[in-house]
Amino acid sequence: MNSGARRVLMIAFPGAQTLDVTGPLEVFAMATQANARVGPGYRSELAAPRRGVLDMSSGLRLVADLAFADVRGPLDTLIVAGGEGVRGAIRDRRLLAFLVRTAARARRVASVCTGSFLLAEAGLLAGRRATTHWASCELMSRRYPDVQVEPDRIYVRDGSVYTSAGVTAGMDLALALVEEDHGRELALAVARRLVVFLKRPGGQSQFSAQLAAQLADRPVLRELQHFIQEHPEAGHTVESLARRVAMSPRHFARVFARELGVTPARYVEQVRVEAARRRLEEGDAGVEQVAAGCGFGSSETMRRAFLRSVRVSPSEYRQRFRPAGRVLRGEEIA
Repeated sequence: MNSGARRVLMIAFPGAQTLDVTGPLEVFAMATQANARVGPGYRSELAAPRRGVLDMSSGLRLVADLAFADVRGPLDTLIVAGGEGVRGAIRDRRLLAFLVRTAARARRVASVCTGSFLLAEAGLLAGRRATTHWASCELMSRRYPDVQVEPDRIYVRDGSVYTSAGVTAGMDLALALVEEDHGRELALAVARRLVVFLKRPGGQSQFSAQLAAQLADRPVLRELQHFIQEHPEAGHTVESLARRVAMSPRHFARVFARELGVTPARYVEQVRVEAARRRLEEGDAGVEQVAAGCGFGSSETMRRAFLRSVRVSPSEYRQRFRPAGRVLRGEEIA
């Protein structure tokens, strides 16, 4: 490994989320492979309370290169994983003290998913903007009132501190760090190789239509959600949807909002935006055609929905997803 490589230290603990650890490290490893011809990449290490085998939340086991006590010298990037194990790790005073000491000698500090709770508990997010997994944002706001939680962000940078949303958002953050260090071309090549967005437009809310399907308790509502997702072009009104589940419109609207956290109209809009996003990414149909095919009725209606949900217009979204300019071929980073 080139001595000029950027040193990345990933912090894990028993019960950490496997993908919180391996996702970002895979991004850095692939960037290093792709960048080998032109300069140094990254040197990644995994640290845990004790050196050796570490049981992860998935049941898999990883091997920590270092115990916290073994970590010496300067760091480029310190990253803290999240996961179910955060519940125990947040009470580990030695771990929190280690984070404070180590963050002081790192160029930048980052967290993945609920790893942000460890940064907050260590005082490293005080007075800063941050994010975490969508399901834990409210808890973070209550527990750490001195942290400005931004619940809809995929990742947040506040000075030299970075926090990401849930699980796979750690890869989004790692790609952003690669782009910051080495430029867009390399980051885009890694993203394409991993079959992920380089810059995922919008925030965590873009997933709410899909995530909500996992949250509905009543089977009849789950079936209705699947129907809406399969037929975004249909004229979904409160009245028509209520008929499908044999409820009065008023009762249906109340039950739907209580179980899913959004109104039927908002849910339908989210599903249509998601369907339109896929068509804009994958096809060549014009904006008017996409709007009609996804149930918006007009391109202006779709534009307003995109601005609410994704914060860019459909045309801007398409341009953003299809960046111009030369990109590295997949085989160059194999």
